[in-house]
Amino acid sequence: MTVAKSMTDSRTSLRLAGDIDRHVGARMRERRIMLGLTQQPLAALIGVTYQQAHKYETGRNRITAGRLSRLAQALGVQVGYFYDGLTSTPAAVQATPQQRQMLELTRNFMAISSRKHQEAIGNLARSLANRGLGDDLDLDTTIEDEATAA
Repeated sequence: MTVAKSMTDSRTSLRLAGDIDRHVGARMRERRIMLGLTQQPLAALIGVTYQQAHKYETGRNRITAGRLSRLAQALGVQVGYFYDGLTSTPAAVQATPQQRQMLELTRNFMAISSRKHQEAIGNLARSLANRGLGDDLDLDTTIEDEATAA
C-alpha cells in the first residue's frame, strides 16, 4: 500500500468516525429530550459537566465505551440504541422535519406541569389519529365532558 493511499484511507476513516460521533450524539440528545431532561441533570447522572454533555451531543468529543454504557443506563436504553439508523452516509445524521417536529412536541408536552392537561392533550391526539376510523366518537364526548368540567 502506498503512503498516499494509506493517508487517504486514514482521512476517510476519521471523517466516518466523526459522522458516527455526531450520530451517537444526536441520538443522545433525542432521547434526553424525550425524557424531558436538560443537559445539566443528564450530565450529573453520567458524571460529567454539562459542557462535556454538550460536546458529546454535538459530536465534538467522542464518548468512551464505559461512559456510553452509563449513558444508556441513565437514559433507560440499550447501548445499541445510539447506533440505530446509522449508515455510511452523512445525511443519515440529519433529522427529518417530522422527527424535529416530534422532538419539539415532546419537549413542549414535558414542559406542561399539569398531569390533567397532559392527559387531555393525549386524548386529543388519540382522537385526531382515529379520525375517520369510526371509533373516535367516545373520545370526542370524553374530551367535551372534560372541557365542560374544567
